[in-house]
Amino acid sequence: MAPKHRDGDIVALVPHSPSPNHQTPVILTTHQIPGQYISHAHTLCAYAAFLGALLVGLSLHYKKIVENEHFGYPTEWFPSVSSTIGDRYPERSVFQIFIAMTSGPRFALVFLNYLLTKRPGSSAAKWVAGVGVFRTLTCGGWTYVTSTDDHNWHDYFMVSYLVASIPWTLGCLALSPPNHLRTVWWRKWLAGGFFATLVPMLYFFLQHKIHRVPGAYTIYALFEWSLVLIDVGFDAVTALDFQSLEIVIKDVKGLSRGDSKRAQDTFLETQKDKPIGQVFDTQFRWGEMLDAVADVYIGFIFWSVITSLGLVCWYFPLWHMGLSRYEIAILSSISPFLLGIPAFRRHIADAMPGSYLLNGLAGLLAYLVVSPEWRLATVSAGVWTGCLGLVGSLWRDKNDAAKLEARINAWAIGLIASSIAKFAFWTNNPVWPIMNAENGGWNKTGIALFLVAIGRLYLRKPAMAANPSLAPKHEKPTKGPSALASLGFGGLMFALHYLLSDSSTIILWTWSGFPVRGPLAVPHGAWTIATMGLGLMAGLFYPNLVRTWTAFGIGSIGAAVLTYCENWTGYYGGLAITLYVTAIAPILVSNAIKFPPGRTFGLGFLVYNFILLFSIWVVAYAFVPGGPLVRERTDWVMATMMLLLGCGVFSALQNGTGSTPGVAMDSNRTFYPPPNPAAKRQRSYYIYILLALQLLSASIAYLRFPPYNYQPYHPDSKVITAGIWTVHFSIDNDMWSSERRMESLIRESELDLIGLLESDNQRIIMGMRDTTQYLAEELGMWVDQGPGPDKNTWGCALLSKFPIVNSTHHLTPSPAGELAPAIHAVIDAYGELVDVYVFHSGQEEDVEDRKQQSDYMSTLMGQSSRPAILLSYLVMEPGKGNYNTWVSEKSGMRDIDPSDWDRWCEYILYKNLRRSGYARLSRGTVTDTELQVGKFVVGQPEDLSAGLVPEAEVPQDMRFPSLFKGEGVRGHFYHVFDEPRYYA
Repeated sequence: MAPKHRDGDIVALVPHSPSPNHQTPVILTTHQIPGQYISHAHTLCAYAAFLGALLVGLSLHYKKIVENEHFGYPTEWFPSVSSTIGDRYPERSVFQIFIAMTSGPRFALVFLNYLLTKRPGSSAAKWVAGVGVFRTLTCGGWTYVTSTDDHNWHDYFMVSYLVASIPWTLGCLALSPPNHLRTVWWRKWLAGGFFATLVPMLYFFLQHKIHRVPGAYTIYALFEWSLVLIDVGFDAVTALDFQSLEIVIKDVKGLSRGDSKRAQDTFLETQKDKPIGQVFDTQFRWGEMLDAVADVYIGFIFWSVITSLGLVCWYFPLWHMGLSRYEIAILSSISPFLLGIPAFRRHIADAMPGSYLLNGLAGLLAYLVVSPEWRLATVSAGVWTGCLGLVGSLWRDKNDAAKLEARINAWAIGLIASSIAKFAFWTNNPVWPIMNAENGGWNKTGIALFLVAIGRLYLRKPAMAANPSLAPKHEKPTKGPSALASLGFGGLMFALHYLLSDSSTIILWTWSGFPVRGPLAVPHGAWTIATMGLGLMAGLFYPNLVRTWTAFGIGSIGAAVLTYCENWTGYYGGLAITLYVTAIAPILVSNAIKFPPGRTFGLGFLVYNFILLFSIWVVAYAFVPGGPLVRERTDWVMATMMLLLGCGVFSALQNGTGSTPGVAMDSNRTFYPPPNPAAKRQRSYYIYILLALQLLSASIAYLRFPPYNYQPYHPDSKVITAGIWTVHFSIDNDMWSSERRMESLIRESELDLIGLLESDNQRIIMGMRDTTQYLAEELGMWVDQGPGPDKNTWGCALLSKFPIVNSTHHLTPSPAGELAPAIHAVIDAYGELVDVYVFHSGQEEDVEDRKQQSDYMSTLMGQSSRPAILLSYLVMEPGKGNYNTWVSEKSGMRDIDPSDWDRWCEYILYKNLRRSGYARLSRGTVTDTELQVGKFVVGQPEDLSAGLVPEAEVPQDMRFPSLFKGEGVRGHFYHVFDEPRYYA
């Protein structure tokens, strides 16, 4: 360390001749530039860039830059930042020139801030400086790569900049030196203003994009400009700090030596008995952090493999239309029963649990197995060994409070990571065995990272040579039967899998159609994920509050509200049960591990499988023995889940179990810190990972937010191309996820409307997926998912290039067979309102059901005089039986081609539109049902005398695509008629 000289001048040691070992203190006092000049230069250049572009834009292109995709002047009267600084000359040039001038002062500002806040033994200042540099680079990215140049990269840079602003703002506030109280005051207010502005800005952006509220974009723009001005103003406060610096050689007050107290230190002293003080007042060690990351990734793989088991098992009853005997594979998770054998338990004690976790690799390698039967067997083996590895790890560390908490945290955060992965990949987990390189899988990457994580687990320094934790000597005897703990764990596993393994599940439960009156999968899936993280932290720090019957009652009310209510009310109930389930998770697992592991966790997984099958029976009642007894009783499933969780809570209360094993619970305390410094530091790593995952979730929500600027394929001819397709739950004939192949065919067919049937995948055996998210975003279409997963149907969905003005969901009469869903939507097609119906009828065996359903839907369609299109699955022969109810004066509907005798399931009907074309496209190996397509012209009267005409007489933009002629592409070709049919 350089010696001090006089009043705090920094002194350097330089060699002094003639002896090279003799050093003389020299004061470094060269040319001096006041530090605040850097801050002022940065502020002036930044404000000049934004305000200069704004003034030029308002002067030269006012009406153009206030116009958006929905409204123009005078409805919208103030431009957004992006429209101001974007593509028009000269405002774009004004902005880029001044923002380039900002870069030099910006890097100097980051460097000076680092010098001012660094101190020995702490890396916080380096972290903040690194974030500052990254933030500066991403600013250059979204500045010089506009949305017109490359929309995706512009968004990547923008969201990275916004995300980096959070740690930069908080870091600067925490490290503020105490030389100016005004500095901290200004930073608190500006930071608060920055974060507070984000909420209304997002609200009005959604009002503009989704609801098309006139003038909402102007209000959004005002908040956006406020955010920019506050952001620059926050960095301008550094001028107060830099008054103590002279560039760069002299520190006139000595603040950069790191021996003075920072705002962070004072704050943490006041918060030492609260969660934030316990987490962040610790030393950071990279090795331990990497251990935590490895553990979380192993937890992620556990959830990835176990959630894939039902999905690959579902393939077989799907094709058998009933039980197939392969369902027995669901029981693969009961392997912990083996721990009831003393010799095997001792083997687990002596073996590294990582060996069993490594055997779970089979679940990841299963994608290499071509045969569906053997792929299921491979996944089953992965689940069998993975569950053994999980329980073995918990049992091995049961007496080490810090280690056991780490195992539980990694398992719980692994679920959150799995949900985020599905959020990023449109509800498919990229390492599932139904994924591969062709349909968007990241299987090889997942395997490589898993091997690295297991390697890290093996290289970790063991705490004990022996395994005394497996034979505790001074453990308090457990109270109550182990069965209660088993029931609690089984209910917990089911609740986490059923409700929280996908961020869109509880959102789809509450969806009721257009106009939007509740949450959307994007962006509100990030809200669900954030609530999961908050719940886990509540369970760790406030176990005495979480394990109370009051908390259980709140969770039960939330479950009831989710089950019985729709829209925002139902979703808020879903958030309540989400918060409760993730909060109680560490407590129930900590309690269960006190009991013998074989019977406790073996029975727990068996109970989990029982209620899993129960949740399937409520919708599959027509295909399983005893199904009618639980027909459509999702409320019974939820009640059973809560009762099981209640059993676990009762057992935890009996044993005084909190979230930290080995720590005695005091009923008079609410906050429980980690038991020792090592545990405190370890817990902080998992909180860091949790925070990083939340930022990732928010970034995904931003990047996935749809533009809602969709256009039909042939607007000049006012053609609607509509299709109906039974997609068989997005699993193709060879057990691969089929969304991408479906998207290709729909795009190549140039469909403006498409009804999807058998589309509800929000069940455990279907992977808790939502195919429509990928299709809607990639095809640029509005989507209505139809009656939700809690309505006990196989699902129907509508995707539309035209705005959906209104939609209602119907559960048609089904006294005997499966429940038949329907959507009635009203679309705005070229300025005219058109009714669109999507419907899936009951099975062939249920004659009375189909009769009542045809009466119901015909009455519904006959009540509207608007032009209409029915996209349906009817199960009948043309011209016979119920056909004459569907095509009748009662409904007003006509068959698109009465001469097509080769139909049984799919039909397209219409009224008050001019029919112009009809085609049938082979399914290839995507599903078991073809795609039927019809073309209609809006604004022209229906011509009942129109007959077939050759394709040569049809205008080019009203023809069907030619690539499906002959042999077609990828197994998709025109069949039955060999060529499309045209009418005139």
